[in-house]
Amino acid sequence: MKLISVKSLLMAAVTFFAASQVTKAEERVVATVDGSPIMQSQVNKALGKKANTESNRKAALDKIIDDLLVQRAIKESGVKVNYAYVDQMIEQIAAQNGLTYGQFLDALDYQGMSLNQYRQQLAQQIMMEQVRNQTIGQSIQVAPQEVQALGKKLYEEAKAQGKLKAATASEYRISHILLKTNPILTDVKAKAKLVEISNEIKSGKTTFEAAAKANSVDYVSGADGGDLGWNFLDAYDQTFAKTAQASKTGVISAPFKSQFGWHILKVVETRQGDRTKDAYIQKAYEQLVDKQAEAASKDWVKALKDRAEIKYIN
Repeated sequence: MKLISVKSLLMAAVTFFAASQVTKAEERVVATVDGSPIMQSQVNKALGKKANTESNRKAALDKIIDDLLVQRAIKESGVKVNYAYVDQMIEQIAAQNGLTYGQFLDALDYQGMSLNQYRQQLAQQIMMEQVRNQTIGQSIQVAPQEVQALGKKLYEEAKAQGKLKAATASEYRISHILLKTNPILTDVKAKAKLVEISNEIKSGKTTFEAAAKANSVDYVSGADGGDLGWNFLDAYDQTFAKTAQASKTGVISAPFKSQFGWHILKVVETRQGDRTKDAYIQKAYEQLVDKQAEAASKDWVKALKDRAEIKYIN
């Protein structure tokens, strides 16, 4: 049996120690994304056979960050793919290429890909597209002051050029009675109380105005007999607006609940109101949103980066 000298063992140990130190030196954190580390070994792996230059290392690191952010966005979005829809798309892709389903499978096999692999790739693309749309939507932020300023500019320009387009919409004059619930006045009791008040008004025992003054906890309108004045419906709570829109003029609504409490309302009268300036403000908003959406769609991953805390460590 061949004997190994102590010196050989020592040299082997030194070599192993040196190699391990090099490995430790290479294995370091090169960046963090919202506190999650990216290691040097990940960059080395991403480099593959490319030259280990500064520009290639940066490109590899940026790709790792992009992939991490995209995968995290997919996970956080909760987007799920309907595989029945994926199968329908596969059939459509085959038909668009003039292939039967069997011929399409043969084409995949020829390229060394299974149907399941192709389904997974297609599902991933669908998820990416949905997350992309979500990300673009979340990245759009339009300041109200900017909208107002552009809306005013568009309005004045159109007016000066004689191209002002008038816009009108239904304006409502509404009276209401509001009750708010408390530990004693429950939802059931508040609703029943409004039914009772409504019946007294309909029977002629009292008027809507008198009932509002006596019962409504909207004290400002209550003092005016429940009169809310003239307003467009978008000024109100959504449930309130829908009830008013569905109500006939002069007819008391059934009791309903909004975010403010329980109501009955009466549409006193309607008219067409001028909303020309509002229309130009809406046009300004749409222009600003479209501009941001177009910019974001060119590089939606950048929108993910803008919302993440990325630190590069030298």
